[in-house]
Formats: sequence, structure tokens, C-alpha cells
Amino acid sequence: MSRHRRAFLATAGTVAVGSCTAPEADPVSPDDLDSSDDREHTETTIGFAGDTMLGRSLNGHYGRDDVDPASVWGDLRPRLESLDGVCCNLECCLSTRGEPFPGRTYHFRGDPEWAVPALSAANVRFASLANNHAMDYGAVALTDTIDALEAADIDVAGAGESPAAAREPATFSVGAVDVAVVSVADRYVGYSATDDRPGIAHIKPDPTDSDTKRVVGDAIERARAHDPDLLVASVHWGPNWVERPSKLLVDFGHWLVDRGVDLVHGHSAHVVQAIEQYGDGVVLHDTGNFVDDFGIKGDLGNDRSYLFEVTLEDGRLEEIRLVPIAIDDGVSRADEDEAAWLRETMRARSAPFETTYERDGDGLVVSL
Repeated sequence: MSRHRRAFLATAGTVAVGSCTAPEADPVSPDDLDSSDDREHTETTIGFAGDTMLGRSLNGHYGRDDVDPASVWGDLRPRLESLDGVCCNLECCLSTRGEPFPGRTYHFRGDPEWAVPALSAANVRFASLANNHAMDYGAVALTDTIDALEAADIDVAGAGESPAAAREPATFSVGAVDVAVVSVADRYVGYSATDDRPGIAHIKPDPTDSDTKRVVGDAIERARAHDPDLLVASVHWGPNWVERPSKLLVDFGHWLVDRGVDLVHGHSAHVVQAIEQYGDGVVLHDTGNFVDDFGIKGDLGNDRSYLFEVTLEDGRLEEIRLVPIAIDDGVSRADEDEAAWLRETMRARSAPFETTYERDGDGLVVSL
């Protein structure tokens, strides 16, 4: 229950007690209660986006002096601006320093001179850094990334100067909602924060693992101590190019909700996976890609994705609207055929969870 709703109920209770001890007071009519309740309603919509890679070949285009960094979002930008805020997984480091981390096949690095303004133009309020590319150019580039984002008032979690710092929840407000985010990743273990080196918050996504239960459980408790309206676990989990989550990841998502997480923001597969309603929470098993230069991988549709718009009323989850997008070295609203493919695919991938989607223009909506 949100603090907004608790405050309203507490106020309503005080009025009721007062009317009992002061019979001369005018009775409160149902119409008066309805209008008072209407005044209490607040609605906030937060966008959750998947893997956001603003590096590699994108630097050569959007980093030019004659190109507006905001143009990377194409005709999706007005939609992003209309939201109260956006949360994403930043699938690269933002720095001009460092050397490629040894033993890695791919190295993703964006120039903060254009990439940070691009994120700000997309209304990004939070970026998860717990993933297998945050340290592609070493500890110095990771530190530069954190500094650049925080200087732009973009909150981060999932990486830091020490294991404790990497596991520290991010807390911030979006619209009328107080948000806390715990961010962890199941890969890459070589990027783990240590006592003498910055890194990411690495875990095994296994609810039976004692270290996982301790580390993630403690992080969730620290987040809950802030009494947020919305508690999010942003998790980089599972292998690339997989259409459905494994049973282990499903179980871990359930464990997170059982520990008090309201919304699991999943990413890593590079393709959208199911939405699942479980207990008192919601699991976005994978939010796919948001922007990248990865090209098309077979028939998986990794160049087609969704912006997941989560609406809360009085701090309570109400619905998730799925806005279809297309990715081609930038982002745009999906065309008719792409949107139709996404609707069919999302329903098919969600069938095991019996999620009910309603058509919403070219997208879908889930009522919670």
C-alpha cells in the first residue's frame, strides 16, 4: 500500500472518529466522500526500457557536431517526454578513457558528450549499471559512467566503488511516486565489485543459493526501509537471444516479489519476453532492446521491442501499456506490420503465464 493511500485512510479515520464524538457536526454525504477521494487521486506513468546501448558505431553518427543527440530517439521522443520518467538498462560504459577489458568478445563504449544528453532527452531518470558491459573499458570507464550520469541527475544502481556501493539501492521520486531500485546481474562475474576494485553487483539468480538470499535480501530490506511507493528489482539475467525465461529465472522472479518487490524489470535476452502477474507484483521477464547497433539475429525480432509504460494511481500499480518500437541504429515507432508482429509474439510468449492483453491502438495494455 502506498504512503498516499495510507495517508488518505488515516485522514478518513480521523474524520469518522470526530463525527462520533461531535454529534452536532454535519453528516458527511457519499457525494462529499467521493469528491474528497477524487482530489486525492494522483497518477504517475513510468517507462521501463530494455538494453540501451549508446556506443560503438552509434558514436560515429550521433556524436557528430552537426547531429542532435536527441535524434537517436526519432519519432518516439514525444512519447518519452510525455512520461513522468524513464528507467533503462545502460548496456555500455560512457567514457573516453580506459582500455578494452581482456578476454571479452564485444566492447561497448559511448562518448558521454553526446550519450548523456541523449539519455536526458529521453527523460531517463534511472539507469541500471549491473550488466556484462558496464566495465568493458575497465574500472576507470565505469567510474566515469557513474560520474557522468549523476552529474546529469540520472540515478544509478548496480555498480560502485565496492561491493556494498554496488548493491546500494537507488532512491528517487518520479511524479508523485517515490521509487527504490535494487539492481543486480547474473553476468559477467569478472566484472564483480571487489574490496579493492569498482565493479557491478553480481549474483546467481537462484532463490535457493545462500549468498544470493543474503545479498539480494539485504538490498531489498535496505530499499524497503525508505518506504517507497514502488520497489523495483532491475535484473540482468539469462542468456542472449532466448524467447522465454527458464524455470530458474521464473522462480527467482517469484522470490523477489515474495520479498516485497513490486516490479521486476528484466533485461539481457535482447528480445522481449512475457509479462507475468504474480502475487502482489509484476515480472517483466525481459524488456528487450531499446537502442543498439546489433543488427537482426535470425527471426527473433530483436530489432522490434516495446516501451513498457507502467501507470500507478495513488502509488498502486494499475496498468502496463506496451508501445511498439523499431530499432535501426536509432529508435522509431513501429510501423503497422512490425506492431502486428509484436502483438502476436508477445501474446504467444506470455501464454504460459496466462497474461491477458487488450489491444490498445497499435500496442497492448495489461490491467493490474
